[in-house]
Amino acid sequence: MNYILSDGYHREDLFPFTLTRPVAEIRTGIMTISEKWEKWLGASVSFKTEEYLSEKFPLTVAAENIVINGSYLPNEALVKAVQDLKFGEALMDEEGYIAYATSEPGVAFDASNFTSINFESEVLTIKNTWDIFYKNAEALQADFDLLTKGRTSQPISSTNQVASPENIFIEEGASVEFCILNASTGPIYIGKNALMMEGCMVRGGLALCENAILKMGAKIYGAVTAGPGCKLGGEINNAVLFANSNKGHDGFLGNSVLGEWCNIGADTNTSNLKNNYAEVRIWNYRTGGFARTGLQFCGLMMGDHSKCGINVMFNTGTVVGVSANIFGSGFPRNFIPSYSWGGATAGYTTFKTNKAFEVATAMMKRRNMEFNDTEAKILEHVFDFTQKWRNF
Repeated sequence: MNYILSDGYHREDLFPFTLTRPVAEIRTGIMTISEKWEKWLGASVSFKTEEYLSEKFPLTVAAENIVINGSYLPNEALVKAVQDLKFGEALMDEEGYIAYATSEPGVAFDASNFTSINFESEVLTIKNTWDIFYKNAEALQADFDLLTKGRTSQPISSTNQVASPENIFIEEGASVEFCILNASTGPIYIGKNALMMEGCMVRGGLALCENAILKMGAKIYGAVTAGPGCKLGGEINNAVLFANSNKGHDGFLGNSVLGEWCNIGADTNTSNLKNNYAEVRIWNYRTGGFARTGLQFCGLMMGDHSKCGINVMFNTGTVVGVSANIFGSGFPRNFIPSYSWGGATAGYTTFKTNKAFEVATAMMKRRNMEFNDTEAKILEHVFDFTQKWRNF
């Protein structure tokens, strides 16, 4: 069977992260949603997404295909239901399709063409930006159980102070010395060749993925995910960094999500709680207004390739688009469009693509990666698409 992950119904609700990737390439827990499905299915997947993303995330079509809504995270019950689908059947919930079996995956889904099968078991879904951090603890535990089942961790060095060592897993090549590791509140997963420097204090859960670095004296708690190649430091609570992003210095990041290739300047802080303790509202691209999150704690949502300078102060529930560069004193606005350059004091101008691409090229080169034409085409499309929000 050929498995395809589609963007489903919530792509726009997940902007700015899905401006540069399919829904299923969002990371929560340890793995991306697509990596979770591949692990559970024992098969590779492809993507049904926007045309401008298809060169980087191609679609593979076969005679028999199962299309899966990329907002749904796999578990044992859901995977069995998906694998049991027969041609012409659709697995449904109250919102729409979860998965369907078809010979024409490129055609838009029409429920009247399928026999509906109701799925009533509980399953994690990522339908809003804040779901990524809010559900991270549960996703991290599920990934930890899946990845470590039947395997033995590398030894935990005796230089560390440890609570609940059975909930700690260290992959080959990782280094953890002279740290405090408390896994009684959630698992601690240290990926291949990851580095936890001396003096780090970790209260699980934590996913420090492959080649990620936790810098000296970091304070980590509340289900934090540092994707591959990320560098973390300072105080971080319940935050997800997708990959190759840096929050390497002192300052607080809480209840937040950073995409790829982001950089947070030293002593930058995010507010994750309003002064009046009210529910946080956050910008929604689909509705063009501020959406209710139902949460008291919600910090920063920052799209790919965005940066901020030192000592930036982000208000509660701030959304920053793709390839923005923020600096200066005062609180920036709580919705900063893609390709914005400036801050609260100086105001904003458009960050032109030629300059943004120079920054992207330099940062990716530091990770021995290339900023290529495929990446440039995606970011050029995002520049054009997001022009309507840049009312400078």
